[in-house]
Amino acid sequence: MTPRHDMTADLFPDLPVFVPLEKPQVRKKAKPLALPAPSLRPDPLPAANAGPSASDPESLARTLQAHPDYRVLRRLVPRLEWPDIPGALRLRVVVLDTETTGLDPAKDKIIELAMLRCEVDLATGLPVGRVEVFDELEDPGMPIPAEVQALTGISDADVAGKRLDAQRVAALLEGADLVIAHNAGFDRPFCEARFALFQDIAWACSFADMDWKAQGRSSQKLESLALELGLFYDAHRAEMDCHALLAVLTAPLPKEPATNALATLIAASRQPAYRLSATGAPFETKDRLKARGYRWNAEQRVWQTRAGSDTALDAELLWLRAQVYGTRAASVALEQTDALVRYSKRNGDFSERSV
Repeated sequence: MTPRHDMTADLFPDLPVFVPLEKPQVRKKAKPLALPAPSLRPDPLPAANAGPSASDPESLARTLQAHPDYRVLRRLVPRLEWPDIPGALRLRVVVLDTETTGLDPAKDKIIELAMLRCEVDLATGLPVGRVEVFDELEDPGMPIPAEVQALTGISDADVAGKRLDAQRVAALLEGADLVIAHNAGFDRPFCEARFALFQDIAWACSFADMDWKAQGRSSQKLESLALELGLFYDAHRAEMDCHALLAVLTAPLPKEPATNALATLIAASRQPAYRLSATGAPFETKDRLKARGYRWNAEQRVWQTRAGSDTALDAELLWLRAQVYGTRAASVALEQTDALVRYSKRNGDFSERSV
């Protein structure tokens, strides 16, 4: 529309010219679209690339696991059957765990004992055939401390009147070549106090006899080792701890995938082991000893460590000469043990060695 010419424009030529807006047009309301009647046919299946279904958690887990920003944990499923290998050279192994009323085997008692017995192929370090399971509770004849009940979930009512079946325990241990526990220094004294036949079997410790740090593991705790494998479980019940330990033992080692911890422990159980006491170590070397892994024995007032073989002992003696004793004359105290005595309360053979 052209602006109207009037007197205002003549008197004030510098004022801007305003153009009136056109009157807006009103649109007619659109008619609603006619929708087709609902179909009774089922929805078509999603395309192959439509992604995992929420009803398939394993598919979702695999998708997440393939992404670099996620790690997936799966609940541990106990494995009770392994492929059989006819003609394999085998060792009979018992994986064991206990729950107790406390830490002192002289006064505390077992409230749960679990064992898994299997035969292990010495060529592969893997179980063969069926895994036998034992898991029973026992009344300790004393109240279970509240902190133990909270940790294990085992109450006084759970164990009331119950007793471990000695015949079944003896049957599982008959002919066994090796017992493995994740803290054999704790479990073995309790087991020997309850059943003397545990004294006549070789023991190995998956906590102390394995160098998990050298395998790149940040912790030696069983739960942490299982988590590294992507597994979680209800810990602090003896049977599930045994299943978790067997899973950890049979997994390939991170730094040595051709073998596993079970094969390593079997080999270590056949070697002599030594408790070495750095007798008369100079005070100023305490930090070196501690960094090396020595522990202070306050009762004997001496730094101590373990060597799992003759080769390891020789290397330790050379280190002591170079880093602790120097040129001074010195000798160290040794206690030699084998798997029949190791982790029990019984002593091994004592001697001294010059360094």
